[in-house]
Amino acid sequence: MNADFELKAEEKRKERLVKDIKEDYLRRRDERRSVERGWELNMNFLAGNQYCDVAGNGEIEEELPLYGWQGRRVYNYIAPTVETRCAKLRRMRPKLAVRAFSDEDADLKTAKLCSDILANVSERIGLDAIVSKATVWSETCGTAFYCVSWENGGGNLIGYSGDRALYEGEVSVSVLPPFEIYPDSLAIETVEGQPSIIRARAVAVEKIEELYGVKVPGREISEFGTLPYSAASHEKATPGGNATKKRDAELLIERYTAPCSAWPQGRVEVVAGEALLYEGELPFVNGDHGRREYPFVKQTCGDLAGAFFGTCIVDRLIPLQRSYNAVRNRKQEFLNRLSLGVLAVEDGSVDAEEIAQEGLYPGKVLVYRQGSEPPKMLDCGTVPEEFAKEEERLAEEFVVIGGSSEVSQTSSYRSGVTSATGLQLLIDQDDARLAVTAGNIARSMQIVGRQILRLYKQFAGSRRIVRMTGEGKKVKLYYFDASDISADDILFEEGEEINPATRKNLIFDLLAKGLLADEEGKVSLSVKNQILEAIGCGTFENVSDITVLHRRRAQEENLALKTEDVAINDYDDHAVHVLEHTRFLLSEEGKQLGKDRERAVAKHLEAHRLMIGG
Repeated sequence: MNADFELKAEEKRKERLVKDIKEDYLRRRDERRSVERGWELNMNFLAGNQYCDVAGNGEIEEELPLYGWQGRRVYNYIAPTVETRCAKLRRMRPKLAVRAFSDEDADLKTAKLCSDILANVSERIGLDAIVSKATVWSETCGTAFYCVSWENGGGNLIGYSGDRALYEGEVSVSVLPPFEIYPDSLAIETVEGQPSIIRARAVAVEKIEELYGVKVPGREISEFGTLPYSAASHEKATPGGNATKKRDAELLIERYTAPCSAWPQGRVEVVAGEALLYEGELPFVNGDHGRREYPFVKQTCGDLAGAFFGTCIVDRLIPLQRSYNAVRNRKQEFLNRLSLGVLAVEDGSVDAEEIAQEGLYPGKVLVYRQGSEPPKMLDCGTVPEEFAKEEERLAEEFVVIGGSSEVSQTSSYRSGVTSATGLQLLIDQDDARLAVTAGNIARSMQIVGRQILRLYKQFAGSRRIVRMTGEGKKVKLYYFDASDISADDILFEEGEEINPATRKNLIFDLLAKGLLADEEGKVSLSVKNQILEAIGCGTFENVSDITVLHRRRAQEENLALKTEDVAINDYDDHAVHVLEHTRFLLSEEGKQLGKDRERAVAKHLEAHRLMIGG
């Protein structure tokens, strides 16, 4: 009896939880309705469907012309502006790299390992394409999201458990459109500040059964997973103006709750249809100092004070696009009047229906009633000069508001600047206008990089292999385990990526002024390789920078000297070893050595000096 009672009580609890989650989702959906319609309007304008607007009932509706003959052509300036911005933002995008927290050998080694892991993961999962896709969403709707998770079925095959294949696991980074994310409050600006976040999307019932082992009845649902507000709105209120629906699918609702007193490790609850598919704590230790956080990272085009979702450039360009379309269409109508003419006829003097259908083609014999006034063409004048002025003014406003000048869009400039320095200054000023958006992308990539490293620390285990590029572009394999990774004691390189042309000119100037040469005025092989890498030409083929090898050998000796004596070799570059061992003794790590080990390092250092002198 007690078992049956507990079973029924558990079923009732799950029913109440499912009802609570669905009601919570509906509340958030209704609160976000006006924001979502703005995204749909932006997508319509970007796609070229520019004769629509948000009606009084909150739905996207087509704007009808006042007269049937009015021109409704679209002269889409928004699309090339967004494409230009995305191209420039891609060029300004920083690379995920790690800077050591200090000059200690352990921190330097950790930073190098973490940088190699990020480079390796970025290449495998195609992070560059993922960020480009997210940038298109943020430029169109103002906000995009990354979902950083761990896939147990990813990575290399390591064996079998019966008939089931086992994999080593891999990080997964996917782009989520803003339509899928429902925050608890639209007034809280950050993801971390939200008490809870719901992700809702349409998923095929077969995929749900594969993920959770529960079969739910399918139905036809919007591609973005939004439930219909009404039967009518469900048919037309879809992003991009198209009815994109999935068959045999169900709305998958995932509610993530941040760690609190009730749930110290956070909470995840998954619902589809009337079934509770999963409930448990937040799965990933992806926050600072070992805390669990949401697996979502937000990227915005522009931030709005007191708003969770950001703004975008399309919002500002829509009024200009409407005015530009109107001016161009009215101008075209005026040109049509001038070319085709407006014919004035006396009532009953000609067959008006025939003229309306055939027009006045060349060679036409126009028969009119005897005794009446012959038809005549009205004088329509010339195209008013104001049309050209207004068209030019609106085109300039697109440049000002869009943040992409004529240099970027048409590779020309009308200001008369012809010198290379002047044009480069104009390009740099143009890039500066995108600094806010580029900074938002860099910060989101920084958070994504941290979460990638923390997931590796949580799930990588021992003896994980990573491929790295060493000297001479040669690939080498490196083994590490989770204890070698630290995502809290490292700082990510942050800042704007220098324009490639500017970087090359800067390097050549430094080289010409001798600032990259050593005391003897020579440029070492190591510096040459770094210069070639910086300008995108790779390194000297089949030539290893032996100085780097000697430096690495000296660093390995530093680690060994902490516990044992190390003999010197005749083939050592003693000058390099002297510098590395001296740096080690002066570092904080060297200061923590005991007196015995400090004397051992000093003795080793003196042996290298004697070899130089001998």
